[in-house]
Amino acid sequence: MSEDWKQIESKYYMNVVRRQPMVLEKGYGTKIWDTEGNEYLDFTSGWAVNNLGHCHPAVTAAIKEQAETLLQTSNQFYTIPQLKLAQTLVDNSCFDRVFFCNSGAEANEGATKLARKWGKIHKKGAYHIITALNSFHGRTMNMVAATGQPHYQENWKPLPPGFVNVPFNDINAIKEATTEETCAVMLEPVQGEAGVIIPSSTYLKEVREWCTQQSMLLIVDEVQTGLGRLGTLWGYEKFDIQPDVMTLAKALGNGAPIGAFLARNEAAVLEPGDHGSTFGGNALTCAAAFASTSHIIEKRISAQAETMGQYLQKELKAIDPDGLVIEEIRGMGLLIGVVFKNEIAAQLVESCNQQGLLIHPTRPNLVRLMPPLTVTKQEIDLAISILQNNLPK
Repeated sequence: MSEDWKQIESKYYMNVVRRQPMVLEKGYGTKIWDTEGNEYLDFTSGWAVNNLGHCHPAVTAAIKEQAETLLQTSNQFYTIPQLKLAQTLVDNSCFDRVFFCNSGAEANEGATKLARKWGKIHKKGAYHIITALNSFHGRTMNMVAATGQPHYQENWKPLPPGFVNVPFNDINAIKEATTEETCAVMLEPVQGEAGVIIPSSTYLKEVREWCTQQSMLLIVDEVQTGLGRLGTLWGYEKFDIQPDVMTLAKALGNGAPIGAFLARNEAAVLEPGDHGSTFGGNALTCAAAFASTSHIIEKRISAQAETMGQYLQKELKAIDPDGLVIEEIRGMGLLIGVVFKNEIAAQLVESCNQQGLLIHPTRPNLVRLMPPLTVTKQEIDLAISILQNNLPK
């Protein structure tokens, strides 16, 4: 059965994805099943999307109810799910206004448009935005320019102007790159796609202070780190700062495609006609996102992620106590990167697949672990056992 689906994929789908061999059919919680009936522990969570796991009852019920009520109008009209979600996000963050879109790339596009208009109003037309090397902000043309990874950029040159990439976790690099044309700095609190790169405890505070001194906006890209992934509701809370703008997507809808950018009042300079989206903020995805976000807040899922993340890191360290295979374990909450001394990631992923564990190879020598925030100790123990069995001896 799975081979039939793979043949359809090879005939009809653009060849832009290196897929793992299984055809996934259904999931619940941390578990997922393929068309052959094989069961897996999913420690990828749809790339940090399913923070409440697959088909969480609260989200599923909200989708069913909304699908029978109203799917889509347009932003010409008020809709209740959109406004309930907006209120929840603003009331539980340091921001005052929100706009909904469909993805993380769109959220970052909107945030950078806002920053450019802010620069036009407040900084004599300044439009440059400083981002970090090894960042990842999306695959639109502007976000390819913002993403500081040459291999994502090479095929698309000439890139749109206005983005300056500097080393991450280096406040002096940001200071040196700042000019009269700079209107904002955009950073991930923790660089996820780069392999879970965690900055120093002072870095984001220093960036916040510099942005304030230079009258620049600080944008945090929390597409991957938001909604509890790092052990707090928002990643910026881990570093004790208040940004001017924040972008969200991934876990916001727990599988429903939705993105958002939020801004404090002084940064919320967009006016009617400046920005829009046909599907952004539609009733169905907002209902799913409201159910997911409310559950994360009310059930203190962020704290659970902190506890389970500490447990997972402790158990990972125990499988190679002498450091013969593992070079480093980097993590915050349930966003964890395991760095190996050799380029074994692809081989490890393949062997773990065969034994029922799904993990993500971010680099040839690194795998990223992103289980649902609802993962249990028993599920972590099973994942650790599979990892340990498949490490080179």
